Amino acid sequence: MFRVGCDIGGTFTDFVLLNESTGEIFVEKGLTTPADPSVEIMAGLAALDRIAQGYAAETRFIAHATTLVANAVIERKGARTALLTTRGFRDILELRRHVRVTTYELWADPPEPLVPRFLRIPVAERTAGDGSIITPVDRAEVEAIAHRLRSDGVESVAIAFLHAYANDSNELEAARLLAELVPEIAVTTSSSVLPQIKEFERTSAAVVNAYVKPLASRYLRKLDGGIRGLGFTAPLRIMLSTGGVASADTAGEFPVRLIESGPVAGAIVARHYASLGGVGAASDVLSFDMGGTTAKACLVREHELPITDELEVARSRRFTKSSGYPVPVPAVDLMEIGAGGGSIASVNTLGLIQVGPESAGADPGPICYGRGGTRPTVTDADLVLGYLNPEYFAGGTIRLDAEGATRGIERDVARPLGRDLVAAAWTVHNVVNETMAAAVRMHVTERGGNPERATLFAFGGAGPVHAYHLAATLGIPRLIVPLRAGVLSALGLVIAPVSFDLVRTHKLALSQLDPSAIDAAFRDMSEEVRQTLDKAQPGALPTFTRAVDIGYIGQGYQVTVPLDKSTTLDRSELSHRFAAVYREKYGYFYDDVPAELVNLRVSGRLAGMDVTLPRLDVTRPASAAPKDERPAYSRRRGRMIPFAVYDRSDLGPGVSMRGPTIIEEASATTIVDDGASVTIDDWGSLVVVVSVVYDGETS
Repeated sequence: MFRVGCDIGGTFTDFVLLNESTGEIFVEKGLTTPADPSVEIMAGLAALDRIAQGYAAETRFIAHATTLVANAVIERKGARTALLTTRGFRDILELRRHVRVTTYELWADPPEPLVPRFLRIPVAERTAGDGSIITPVDRAEVEAIAHRLRSDGVESVAIAFLHAYANDSNELEAARLLAELVPEIAVTTSSSVLPQIKEFERTSAAVVNAYVKPLASRYLRKLDGGIRGLGFTAPLRIMLSTGGVASADTAGEFPVRLIESGPVAGAIVARHYASLGGVGAASDVLSFDMGGTTAKACLVREHELPITDELEVARSRRFTKSSGYPVPVPAVDLMEIGAGGGSIASVNTLGLIQVGPESAGADPGPICYGRGGTRPTVTDADLVLGYLNPEYFAGGTIRLDAEGATRGIERDVARPLGRDLVAAAWTVHNVVNETMAAAVRMHVTERGGNPERATLFAFGGAGPVHAYHLAATLGIPRLIVPLRAGVLSALGLVIAPVSFDLVRTHKLALSQLDPSAIDAAFRDMSEEVRQTLDKAQPGALPTFTRAVDIGYIGQGYQVTVPLDKSTTLDRSELSHRFAAVYREKYGYFYDDVPAELVNLRVSGRLAGMDVTLPRLDVTRPASAAPKDERPAYSRRRGRMIPFAVYDRSDLGPGVSMRGPTIIEEASATTIVDDGASVTIDDWGSLVVVVSVVYDGETS
């Protein structure tokens, strides 16, 4: 039986095919088709059939990750959407929260609301904070609204009523009436998307979900039909932002949960390798994924993916918190920056080299792709530096134009700065590394980590090219580059568990806590999660984990307190655990301030779905000779020097070598500078000890 993973990136679409019987893994890579991503998906899945003929009929698991939802919001290409809101609250999307985006700036410039004001329709209903219904929904009013929605050409509706987290009756009644009156219009209720307190965040999440729901539903239906046409009988599963996969039906109903669908898959593999013992055995593993458009980092501590509810999309100031649409659904806590192989390099008005965040993407792509690109990129600079093999890029499917890259760097970077070609190309490479290093250092520090005690786990099409110099800049002592690094996110889809997370507000002071009521609420939530998981894998038995959000009364933010099976839900036990978590996070704890329970959290995961990646064939020789040698830039030497070039397929467990070396495989190229050592472990990963002297100092 086979497992298939398909990951759509900004530049490339990656495929992984795992034969569960033999442990064999096959890969395929192609340029993303931005106009219709399903085109490349169908082409890539068909290409895999040339490697393993008839695999589609024998596939029992096929998973997909996509940036479709995030891109639709960023590019404002979603549906014409209306918002039904409690009378007096139609401007919540513009009022937002009073959070200053930058410290010294009085004026903020958040993105325009996805719903224009004339389509934000007040409804004369009211629910009290305790959940009691003050004013029910009036059918006649909804009938008039339905007529207006149809005449205005609305495709999707978000319903976000005041205090719907406490009682969703009015929202459900309005949704029922709309389904009866205008069945062609998609409906989203805030209580189904995010049944939590905080009106603005709940409304924002519901609106984002409604905005992309028709697009996501059409895309998933088309994709499902396409793979059925190729002979697949296994149900299509979609990666969620939490690192688990769910059914296409669940993804179509809650597309807001796909915002981080693509980037999170790589962090799953990093955690998996960390759990193998021989790879990434350190408690902190820094997952680093650099592709053609962006770079992502995730600090995995004690083999646990960090989960956040502070996700944002379409920030008006890229990578600046509080400048986008909040979608506080559970998601893996990733750091993302605009640095990739396609990031465009230029000289700014200050006479300095600037790299990114603008990207050449897949179309037209870097100059060296020969697809019409005219502006130099990081990939062009890497080619000039000798790091890339023009005859063996993406497994030889793309022949790189070295002369075109040279002309672009010379024209737009070297000549304006009065530098030679190699110095200009290295500056481009180094600037993007320094940009990533600054962001990664902040990400690690904010989460209580230390780069000098972490292991850098690098992958993505451009990640292994930049990882060594990034590790040296950060002072990270060890670097691991897994086998098939260029398509590792697709591999993450293959090993991802089927899971689903649910968060629900249950607000009361700890002094008033009723353990039996909390336990009953947890059971109801677990049943809801079980029903969702059953759509992805009927009849499977899930396992559940629980947690609670607790904060001081009067504070607007809480900390998440995990609960194990032995935890009792009484006030004393929860207070003790809250104190421990709060003290670890902030360094202190207030004994004299009353605390309150705010949210309940349940995570469900299907048992028996785990996959362990195979070890490398131990019969491979424990030594290997370089296949070639070519000049490349050494930061340690400060000039172009000969690098030994190895074919990764020749490297078996136990093989070791010294830098400078270039290790090539079909999906990625790894650069190791002079002075470092490389060893191949049992899973085929490159384990690099970073020990290079720069300017008289050892990193």
